[in-house]
Amino acid sequence: MESFLGPFMLFSQEVGSLIGAVGMISLAVSWHRRKSDSVKLAQFGWVLVGLTFFNDASKYLAHDDAVLTVFCTAALPMGIGMAMWEGRVEQESTRSSLIWARGAIAYAGGPYLLIAHVPWLNVLAIWFVASQAALFLRFSGSGEVVLGETTVNTVNGEVAWSSWDGNRWFMGEFVGEYPFQTELLLSDGSAIGINFVLACTALQSMVIFIGAIAVLDIDWRRRCQALLITVPVIHILNLFRNAGLIWMHMTYTEWSYLGMSVFEFGHAYAARVVSLGAMFLMALVMFDILPELHKHIVRLLRPFGLMQPKKKSKT
Repeated sequence: MESFLGPFMLFSQEVGSLIGAVGMISLAVSWHRRKSDSVKLAQFGWVLVGLTFFNDASKYLAHDDAVLTVFCTAALPMGIGMAMWEGRVEQESTRSSLIWARGAIAYAGGPYLLIAHVPWLNVLAIWFVASQAALFLRFSGSGEVVLGETTVNTVNGEVAWSSWDGNRWFMGEFVGEYPFQTELLLSDGSAIGINFVLACTALQSMVIFIGAIAVLDIDWRRRCQALLITVPVIHILNLFRNAGLIWMHMTYTEWSYLGMSVFEFGHAYAARVVSLGAMFLMALVMFDILPELHKHIVRLLRPFGLMQPKKKSKT
C-alpha cells in the first residue's frame, strides 16, 4: 500500500497534516479579523486546505472509496476557486457568506484534524462511543459486549496501545486507514469480529454542524439552542446505529448478499443511507430554526446554479 501511495502523493502525510493545520489556522484568524482586511490571509488558507485534501485523494483511491476520492480531487480546484472569489466579491451579502465559510471550515475541520492527529484524543473518542454502545447492548439485553484491547497500526504490525512507545500527542503520518482500533468482545472474552475506529464516533457529522452554527452572527442563545438540538441527536442516533450493526452481526451470522455479510452490507449501504437521510432532515430543521444558515449556503451555491430562488417574471 505504501509503495502505491508514495508516487501519487504530492507530499508525505505528515507534511500534509502541517499544511492543513496552517490552512485551518489561517481561515480561523481571517474569520476573527473579518472586520479588517484579511482577504489575503483567507485566500492563503483556502488554497492550503484544498491542497491538503487533494493530497489524500490517492489514499482513498487505494481503499476503493470512490466518493471520497472524487471529493478530495475536487478540493484543490474548489479551494482555488474560493480564494479567487474572495478577491473578486463585490456584494456585501456574498462577502458575509464567504466570511462565514472561512469560520465554518476552520471550526469544523480544525477540531476534527486535532482529534484525528492527537493519539490520546483519537483513542478517548473511540473509548467514549464504544463503551456507550456496549452499555446500550447490555442494558437492552442484546448481548454482553465489553471493550477489548486497543491496538495501534505501526510499520511493524499491530501493537497494543498500552505498550506502544510512539508519540501519544501527535501523529502526522498514519499506517493504514484506521491507525487506532478497539476490539469488541463478549463478556467471556470471545471475539465478536468488530473493531471500533474513529469513524464510528460520528465525529465528522458533529463537527460539520458545530462549525456551521458556531460562527453564525446570531445571538448566543440561538446558537446554543441549535447546537443542543444537533450534537446530542447525532450522538444518540449514532449509538443506535452502532448497537444495531453489532446486534445484527451477532444475530444473523449466516446472512449474505452479494458476498457481503449483514454487517458489511449494513455498514456500507443501509446505515449510510439512513445516516445521510437523518443528516438531510436535520439540515432542514436547522434551515427553519436558523434562516441565516440557509441564506449563506444558498449564496455559496450560486456559482453552481443550485438552490437559487427563481426570479419573478415581469408582466
